[in-house]
Amino acid sequence: LTERFGAFIIIVLGETLTGVVAGLSGEPVSAMALAVGLVAVVVGFGAWWTYFDFAGQRRPRPERPASLRWVLGHLPLTAAIAAMGAAMVSLVDHAHDSRAPAATAWILSAGTAVVLGATTLLATSLPAWASDRSRYRTFARIGAAVAVACLAVGAARPAPLILGLALVLLLSIPWGYAVARRLASEDHQAREDRATSEGGLVS
Repeated sequence: LTERFGAFIIIVLGETLTGVVAGLSGEPVSAMALAVGLVAVVVGFGAWWTYFDFAGQRRPRPERPASLRWVLGHLPLTAAIAAMGAAMVSLVDHAHDSRAPAATAWILSAGTAVVLGATTLLATSLPAWASDRSRYRTFARIGAAVAVACLAVGAARPAPLILGLALVLLLSIPWGYAVARRLASEDHQAREDRATSEGGLVS
């Protein structure tokens, strides 16, 4: 079931690519439209990073409430990603506008916020939520702050390229945190292995 949900999320994330392609095929491609399309693809990748860095391919705790929360938490996640893919068509279509259309900006920004919130909800059902409290509690706080910032960007309705870049930058915050934690963990493990090895040589 865990693998099936992960595969399903990947399929839905393909909607973001489909949305960009649909937007680019609707009219002659300009440099601005291509730039907006590429940034929109990276926004989709940001949703992928967030989900798989903190919740994807991990089994929930065996308790019924945790399992139910894990299953139901995928519903708003997939809906948000699908909505983001649909909004990207309009984003590319209006690449030359001075401001993104209100509906497009709100759907894209709110979808990003829901991805962060749903991923946090899924994370609360994992064993690591209790065993790695520092990492996941920090992610929850970062995710909440980034989600609010995403909504603020949607309300501001900047130009499509600026909107996409802002969302990429915001999504890179939890992803950067995940990478930093992973690198720190690997460095700590390497130091422990080296200390163990040196201790064995001394003895």
